Amino acid sequence: MSLEHAILGFLNYGPFFGYDLKKAFDTSVRHFWAADQSQIYRTLARLAEQGWARVRIVEQDDRPDRKVYHITQAGQQELHRWLTTPLPPQDRRNPSMIQVFFAGRLTDQEILAMLEPEAEQLRNTLERYRQVPQASRVYSETIQSPREVFFWMLTLEFGIKVAQAQLDWVESILERIKAKQHPPQ
Repeated sequence: MSLEHAILGFLNYGPFFGYDLKKAFDTSVRHFWAADQSQIYRTLARLAEQGWARVRIVEQDDRPDRKVYHITQAGQQELHRWLTTPLPPQDRRNPSMIQVFFAGRLTDQEILAMLEPEAEQLRNTLERYRQVPQASRVYSETIQSPREVFFWMLTLEFGIKVAQAQLDWVESILERIKAKQHPPQ
């Protein structure tokens, strides 16, 4: 997925300032597509150059002027084209699996030290995911489309299931290592 299409998706709901778009990302799709502020601003400028978004300057007396971005008809057409086009297969790389693959060379203590932080990170991820519905409530109230919210929550459901499966797997390894349920070194 390109950041351009994610931003077009948000702009399709209504106009956004760059800062507010970052907040929308962080409270709705961050669990599967993170973007930092500078990436968002660069992409907004590129969307305007391509004619997929237009910019309106909002003058402020006590602060620098702000830019509000609106999707254009060409942007809506591009978003629709992208949504209806099958995506190419993804390259599935997972650095932690390389570590596990070669972990037989490590002591049990080294393996535990490698995997316990990963388990903790997954627990934190699950907790953050559980906060998404509340954090994104302002957007669902603004959009007022139960159908849109339904599809938003499907992505959250996916994230929770994947993170929970990963946590279950890591915790099972930790238990087996602690119980010495593996071939000796």
